[in-house]
Amino acid sequence: MVFNVVRARIRAKTAGVKKKLRGPRRAQRSALLGAMFLMATSAVGPGFIVQTTSFTVQLGAAFAFAILVSILVDIAVQLNVWRVIGVSGKRAQVLANTVLPGAGWFLAALICLGGLVFNIGNIAGSGLGVNVLFGLDAKLGGILSAAVAIAIFLSKRAGLALDKVVVVLGAVMIVLIAYVAIVSNPPLGLAVKNAVLPDDIDVLIITTLIGGTIGGYITYAGAHRMIDAGVTGRAQITEITRSSVLGVIITGVIRVLLFLAILGVVAGGVDLTSDNQPAEAFQAAAGEIGFKLFGIVLWAAAITSVIGAAYTSISFVTTSQTSPRTRSIATVVFIAVSTLVYTLLGQAPATLLIMAGAVNGLILPFGFAVILWVAWRRRDLLGGYVYPKWLLGIGVLAWLLTLFLGYQSLGGLATLWG
Repeated sequence: MVFNVVRARIRAKTAGVKKKLRGPRRAQRSALLGAMFLMATSAVGPGFIVQTTSFTVQLGAAFAFAILVSILVDIAVQLNVWRVIGVSGKRAQVLANTVLPGAGWFLAALICLGGLVFNIGNIAGSGLGVNVLFGLDAKLGGILSAAVAIAIFLSKRAGLALDKVVVVLGAVMIVLIAYVAIVSNPPLGLAVKNAVLPDDIDVLIITTLIGGTIGGYITYAGAHRMIDAGVTGRAQITEITRSSVLGVIITGVIRVLLFLAILGVVAGGVDLTSDNQPAEAFQAAAGEIGFKLFGIVLWAAAITSVIGAAYTSISFVTTSQTSPRTRSIATVVFIAVSTLVYTLLGQAPATLLIMAGAVNGLILPFGFAVILWVAWRRRDLLGGYVYPKWLLGIGVLAWLLTLFLGYQSLGGLATLWG
């Protein structure tokens, strides 16, 4: 009898301990899932959709090889970025300032400049999505969309709201694009063949894809969200590694599905000649329903990019000591300024977009060099952690490719100012 009572009490206590442990673990998983989708959806903006469509029309099935290479390079970069930031528990600008005083603030200025300009374009994209769905004026649609993003950051649990929104909208994009990809009936065998034995290789397109998916603020979006959620330290390396790879894979899945959807249309003999090729392709694949689905995908891609650009940009000008409320208000101001400029101009000026794109191309090699230096020479910042040589090696190879991206960006700036 006494034994049964004691056993019952032990079970009750054990159950209580397990319940307490499940809470933090569940919150950690939710935060990591949010970080993965924040990184992925930050990359999947209106420009991503237009770019993927244009390159598919240009290269056809051979575009599959460019996608595969870009995904592999993206993984090499993000494995290192997430590992260094996650183990150190420090944001990129803090690491940069530690390595070279002032470098962190220079990096922050570049990130915020690019983030602000591209956010104007993201808000414009959200307005076009609303226009497709409801026929409202694009400017009004952009303002309403910005209001939705602002409401997320004004909520009492902004971090949790952000995580849920990007995960849900990311999942919605995957499902809807997958549907269009299925009904467009793409030549899968040809696409798979070209992924490994391409009929055509365009180095410029490959580097453009890499810059578009991990350039500028996108490089740090997921990693900064991860450490803000408290997922840091050597004990979390397995989760950090898995999350960084899955984040890139999510972006890759969306890119592949969109590629297949457009490829099916192009292979079917449709000539995409309008000013809005993605919308034309969705409509050709699935009729009027496809056109409306494009509106949903465009809006989801744009609003998540607005959230990602604003969140990450502000993470570069605040510290870990900044209160969550202050950070949220700063993010709201960032979105409001972007919206005001869009309302006054109707779009981001072409010159500014070119300049911001060039700046993003310079951010990647500069910021990534800091990450690799910390991994190689600053074990003190990693709590004594011995960084894997194989990981550092693939990081260096990826960094050399980012130098080529930076060279291209300098060419773009030279053309702009020439």
